[in-house]
Amino acid sequence: MYTPLDIENKKFSKKMMNGYDVEEVDDFLDQLTVDYGKMYKESSELKKKIEELEKSMEHYKAIEATLQNTLVMAQTTAEDVKKVARQQADQIIKDAEGSARKSVEELEQAVVLKKKELEDIEKQFDVYKAKMESLLISQLELIKEINKE
Repeated sequence: MYTPLDIENKKFSKKMMNGYDVEEVDDFLDQLTVDYGKMYKESSELKKKIEELEKSMEHYKAIEATLQNTLVMAQTTAEDVKKVARQQADQIIKDAEGSARKSVEELEQAVVLKKKELEDIEKQFDVYKAKMESLLISQLELIKEINKE
């Protein structure tokens, strides 16, 4: 294949009256045409390949952008899920604490009621004991009087 320098440096032998050999010029032009045709075809094919590669590159850039957007969305969604889970956990803890406080208050009230019931029963027992003591004393007095008689 001829290089641009070959074409530039090509010298044709002169024939009569300072002219060039037509057959030599025609052969040179034929070879130049063949070489140029190959280059033209190769250039066209390379241009097509460049276009295809550029399209592929654009396609992959679009995929990359989609993947980046998807990743950002996934990260955002994960953060949102964590936030909601934390809020739910906090609410569950608050509810449990409230329920526990309520249960404690109810138990404390029950204890107070049972203590009051115990005090009432102790008072009743003391009254009953006092009545029994009084009855026994009166019975003893009665027996003593019967024995005196």
